[in-house]
Formats: sequence, C-alpha cells, structure tokens
Amino acid sequence: MRHTLSLLALALLASPCFAQPKDAPSKAPFPYVWGTAYHILPGTHTDESGYFSLCEGKNGKIYVGTAAYGFNAYLIEFDPKTGKQRIVVDVNKVCELNTKGPTYAAQAKIHTRNFVGPSGKIYVGSKQGYRRPDDRDKADYPGGYVIVYDPETDKSESLGMPYKGEGVIDVTADEKRGIIYVVTCEEQHWMIYDVKTKKFRELNADLRLTPYAQTLLDHKGRAVAITKDFKLARFDPDTNTLEILDLVSDGKPVGKADDNLGPACWDITADGKSAYLVRLSDSTLFRIDLTAAGMKLPVKDLGRLIEGKHHDSRGSLIVGTDGKVHAIYRIDNETKFGGGYLHHLVTFDPKTSKAKDHGVLVVKNPDWFDFGPGKDGKPKPWTHGFHKLPDGTYTPLHAHMAMIQAKDGTFYATIIYPFTLLRMEPKDVK
Repeated sequence: MRHTLSLLALALLASPCFAQPKDAPSKAPFPYVWGTAYHILPGTHTDESGYFSLCEGKNGKIYVGTAAYGFNAYLIEFDPKTGKQRIVVDVNKVCELNTKGPTYAAQAKIHTRNFVGPSGKIYVGSKQGYRRPDDRDKADYPGGYVIVYDPETDKSESLGMPYKGEGVIDVTADEKRGIIYVVTCEEQHWMIYDVKTKKFRELNADLRLTPYAQTLLDHKGRAVAITKDFKLARFDPDTNTLEILDLVSDGKPVGKADDNLGPACWDITADGKSAYLVRLSDSTLFRIDLTAAGMKLPVKDLGRLIEGKHHDSRGSLIVGTDGKVHAIYRIDNETKFGGGYLHHLVTFDPKTSKAKDHGVLVVKNPDWFDFGPGKDGKPKPWTHGFHKLPDGTYTPLHAHMAMIQAKDGTFYATIIYPFTLLRMEPKDVK
C-alpha cells in the first residue's frame, strides 16, 4: 500500500495539473467537501506518509500515527482548538530501543487503527517498514510492540512484543475483562494479551486472518475478525472457545482470498449487534448480523456506495458518531473537469437504506504546505499526493489512509504526500 516512484518521477508529479479537453465543463460538475488541511508534524515522518492510525481521544484531541522509515515511528497529538501538534509517543523511547538508522530493523510505522478504551487510554502497535532498492542493511526485523498511551497522565508504556519477527497491524482492548487482542503482520496471527499475567498467547496456531485484519468486540463481548479465506472467526473469552463461521449473502460467500478485491475494512455499530464491511477495490457495502445463531451469519448486500471505475477505499469505512456509515472512495475522474482521481465522501443511512455522495474532498487553505523547491533549490520529494482542479482548487490525488468522525460531527481524514490531516466540519458536508 505504498507508492514506490523514483524521486525524479515524484518531482514531475508534484501538484500536477491535467490538460483540459475542448468540451470540458467550465466549473466543477460535482459538489465540494471543503476541509482545512494541516501538515502532520514535520520530522516525525520520512516520506510524508502514515497509515490507518487516527482517532479522537476522550479529551477531544486527535491522534495520528506516523511512519519514519528506517528510523522510528510516532503518535502525534493534534489540538483542534489551537491547531498545535506534539509528539506523545516516541516508539524507540517507549520501547527502550537504541535504533541506529536507516535500518530495516527499525520500528518504522504505527499502522494500527488507534483503539480508544473506555478508560480513555489509546492502544497502538508498531511494525516494520520496507527494504529500499539500494538498502545494504541485511538486518532482520525483530518484531513489533504493543503500546498504550494515557492522555490523562501523558504517559505511555510498552506491553512487549507479541510475536517474534512479526509487526503489529491491529490492537483492540477489552478493558472490562483485562485482555487485549492483537493481529500481527505479515502472516496475520491472532494473539491475546492477559493484562494480569502480562503474557501473550496465540488463539489458534493454524488460524490466519485476512491482511490488515481488525478485531471488533460484539454485543456479548466476543472478539470477531475476518479470516484469510473470508470467514468470521469468533472468540468468546468467557468460555475460552473459538468458532469459525461462514459469511453468506443470498446463499453465496461474501468474499474469497483470491478475488482481487483487496483487504476488508469494517466497523461495528454502537450496540455491537451489526458490522458494516467493504473491500478496498469495491464499493459494495455489506451488513453482517452478529446476533444470528448457527454456523452461518447472514450478510445483507446493501448495494454500492458510489459508482465509478477503479474504486479505492483505504482505512476509511466507519460507523460514525451519528450512527450512519461513512467512507471515502477514490474513483477515476471521468468528468473532464481535470484528470487523475477524485476522492468522494459518501454516507449510507441505515434508516433510509440509501447512500449519498457528499462530493469531492478539497482544501480550504492552499498555503498549508509549500510545494515549492527546498532550501537546496531542488523539488521536494514525496509531494505528489495532491493535484489542482481547473479552478485552482487542491484535491487529493493518490491515497487517503483513514477517516473518523468526532463527537461534534466533524470528519477528519489523513491524506499522504504530503502527510496531511484534513478537517471537514459538519457545515461543509452537505
């Protein structure tokens, strides 16, 4: 999930403008969803990127994970009231590592979705980066760490390494029962951590979850996750039992490991009785009934969230604080108003069973980032993730990575290249 273009190509792609055909419309034929952009704290990421790591704390502040390839990873706190940012988790420091980068052995990313427990504590995990084409470092990756940050005390701690040689892609805490679920990568082992004994164990050594798997907690406190072959794994901590259930829609499997639709992204309703799911490369929305008895869970196909070509939705599907289902979808720009891709904010309302396209994400404040040459006079690398529409408006080009809805209804999304937090207030989402 990372673009690997040469620096020369990046320079040529920086803030591209696409040629207009003769019959192009004179103004945007789609609505805009205006957002205020903030450049994520410079110095905490090497390639202007981050991943699914985004949440609102119980204190109303926003937390974003970064990727400093070959060196370190950080959790950044953003204060919506002041616009100020600060480092709250330095992975190397918290895990007492003395990493001398650049090295593949570094804890290079916080890729996990930030899980906020009832206590207000934020749970994240670290993972490896990538071996560069010119990387002479033959070091092996030791494994990722689970980290807990408490905004109330402003302190963090490492809970250790769940699985040697594997990074951490998901952390979900059941604070009531004193257990934490962890998904590793790249093999997707499903792990559980006992807060009292401070030990990790694997739920089933033969079980593998889907790439970028996420653990959800249902209405009975059971942990559920999607398996490699697109079934539902359900663990009941009260009985210490693990079940594998089929997911069927109109008698047909919901997905297959080799169907080329990419990883699943899902979220659970506030009552824990249903989960909504999409695939990275398809806009079909599914609702899973987590209350059903038997070994087959009924799944309802709710139709497409948005039409278009070459759908791409990263870690953006959420059940919002308003109870509706929201997602960002990148599709081809076939409108002739500019080119490249367009990122749309879409909503499904369970009450009406209808989807709504709010429009294309655009930036209110075009000076949030200086796209001009660096101090050395050379084009800045890793600045190719936005482009200008014919009216001069900046809009994301390649990839969004995460989205949340805050308690006040405001949407926040992360966009890469440059690494940007986009804040969309309710009045601008129509």
